[in-house]
Amino acid sequence: MHPLQPIGRGTRIVLGISFFVLFFAAWSVATLGGFVSPTFLADPVTMVKDGIYLLTQQGFLTDIGMTVWRVVGGFALAAAVAVPVGIAMGAYKPVEALLEPFVSFARYLPASAFVPLLILWAGIGEMQKLLVIFIGSVFQIILMIAVGVAHTRRDLVEAAYTLGAGDSGVIRRVLIPANAPDIAETLRLVLGWAWTYVIVAELIGASSGIGYMIINSQALMATGQIIFGIIVIGLIGLVSDFLFKAVNRRLFAWRLA
Repeated sequence: MHPLQPIGRGTRIVLGISFFVLFFAAWSVATLGGFVSPTFLADPVTMVKDGIYLLTQQGFLTDIGMTVWRVVGGFALAAAVAVPVGIAMGAYKPVEALLEPFVSFARYLPASAFVPLLILWAGIGEMQKLLVIFIGSVFQIILMIAVGVAHTRRDLVEAAYTLGAGDSGVIRRVLIPANAPDIAETLRLVLGWAWTYVIVAELIGASSGIGYMIINSQALMATGQIIFGIIVIGLIGLVSDFLFKAVNRRLFAWRLA
């Protein structure tokens, strides 16, 4: 093993699975071995039983569907606003000078702090939850895209101008294609953050969703259900991450060559 030395796909899969095996083994030893009280941490067997109960008796699939819808909806709104704004900031210095101070300020504001205000402004319906995800995601995406676009290779831009391209042509034919893989990677990373925001939104004023189930399970001290909800979030996030990577590899295969 050497720094930056690549490994095969099979080795990567085996190592990734091995960590999960070790994690669940340690969890089983700690709980089933009596080292940790079940009041504070349910064992894997109890967690699986509670998960089956949630899925078959409590309509947890509906909660999962609602949470996924909120993440996708809020994140799509954020991406629709952030991508063009980020490109404009990176391409035009006056736009950057105008917006960067506010965007840099806003991206440090925790989305959870807006929940009371959003409940006042939008009620406790779906719009409030979508706005929490929007606020938590949009400023991060804007700044990350703006930084990437601003660092586009100057020789590509100068070559485009030399060949007769105008400003709009440089943006459409140079800046956007050159940064498309990084923009897609930025969206993939921020999508993971969106999952943390939706759970916060569902902890207050929700009647469905994974976060709603978790807060109800806390009141019942049902740690198995809480852990099952957390694992479901992780699994959905892992699947969405793999799908995002697969789409990126297909769309931008030339970048990986």
